[in-house]
Amino acid sequence: MCILAFIAPGIPELLIFLAIVLLIFGKRLPSAMYSVGKSITEFKKGVSEGAPPSEDEKEIGDKSESTEKGAD
Repeated sequence: MCILAFIAPGIPELLIFLAIVLLIFGKRLPSAMYSVGKSITEFKKGVSEGAPPSEDEKEIGDKSESTEKGAD
């Protein structure tokens, strides 16, 4: 028999856990989720701004640089 079956919570346990979380954090949960959403959005924006150029962009950049050098 698989040991994971004894460790992993089932649906009833997850529902009980969810109910307890809602009772404890019910009033603060919307503001917490809003903050999480804002931080994820900022993280994605930062990653896309700081991402290195893809291979296609590098090839286009290399071709334009060689064209510019040849024009001199």
